[in-house]
Amino acid sequence: RDARGYHRRKCQQKVIRTTCQSKAGDRIVMKRIGMSEPDLVEAAASYAYVTLWISFSAGVILFNKWLLAYKGFPFPIALTMFHMGFCTILASMAINVFRWVDPLDTINRNVYMKKIVPIGALYAASLWFCNSAYVYLSVSFIQMLKALMPVIVYNIGIAAKLESFDATKLANMAVISLGVAVASYGELNFNLTGVIMQLMGLVAEALRLVLVQILLTSKGLKLNPITSIYYISPCSFVFLILPFVFVELGPMLQTMKLHGISVDPALMLTNGFVAFGLNIAVFLLIGKTSALTLNIAGVLKDWLLIGLSSWIFEAPVTPLNLEGYTIAFVAVCYYNHSKLRSLKTATRKESTHDVERGGTVEKNSAMENENEYHPLPQDKSQAERGLR
Repeated sequence: RDARGYHRRKCQQKVIRTTCQSKAGDRIVMKRIGMSEPDLVEAAASYAYVTLWISFSAGVILFNKWLLAYKGFPFPIALTMFHMGFCTILASMAINVFRWVDPLDTINRNVYMKKIVPIGALYAASLWFCNSAYVYLSVSFIQMLKALMPVIVYNIGIAAKLESFDATKLANMAVISLGVAVASYGELNFNLTGVIMQLMGLVAEALRLVLVQILLTSKGLKLNPITSIYYISPCSFVFLILPFVFVELGPMLQTMKLHGISVDPALMLTNGFVAFGLNIAVFLLIGKTSALTLNIAGVLKDWLLIGLSSWIFEAPVTPLNLEGYTIAFVAVCYYNHSKLRSLKTATRKESTHDVERGGTVEKNSAMENENEYHPLPQDKSQAERGLR
């Protein structure tokens, strides 16, 4: 019996030792890669959010291109209105029924008319022009044109006095423009109407971003994608009614009369759900990671879309296209790196300033404590009571 007990204790000690060695080995491996277990979980979640956003974003773009150019529904304003109306319904249900997100108490009628309506108008114009470009241009070439976005935002920022003139930034913008010009020169299916539509959409989107910074961010009003849909989509829907009536209603009625529109309603609902899912993916990506992660993921998504559109729609991509976009891509990456570096510098200065303020406060507090009056104990017994 003693021998069996001794053997059992030895086995238990061996199991405990093996388990401890295994856990220690895991800690050593994670220490070698510089990450703890929570960090690994957070990194895996970030990759999942990036993958989800890229999937929905690329899915919406390819889906819209297929509907507008190949499925017999060449009506971008009508498609945009459908997206706005459908997403408004889902956002209203998310806020008022399911209570996933709380509405903002600071937005009243006056704030809505002065701050939300201008943003909604520009958002409607941006979606209208950008979706219209898919009728005329390939997805790959549109992604190359989107590289001009930092150039447009920077110029509008200087005009609105939100950006300061800098020679290095100006040279960076010139390189981006040169790359896009080379890519445009190498485009086989170049269409001037489509290019103008896309550039007008980029200008409207840049103006919207600047207005968001002026009217909302600077005033402390921060909208996540769900509340943005809830407040902006109805306004954008209203603004799209007028161009729809004057531009697309007549051709749509004529097409329905002659040939009919063979678009399955279930297909349109699926398209609407994908568009709404994109906003949820943006909400998760920015909420769980950062806006910088969104920018980096956007660069990866652009290259992915260039390859997918060339494969799915058989859109030709010339070597000159790729050379020009590579030039613009490197310049955009440098621009994002410069922004990140300046942001880190500003954050470091702010934290240093806070530490200096904290040290001054502690020093003043210590001086005040030294100047306080502390009466001396009058006898030994009182001193002993004080020590006790």
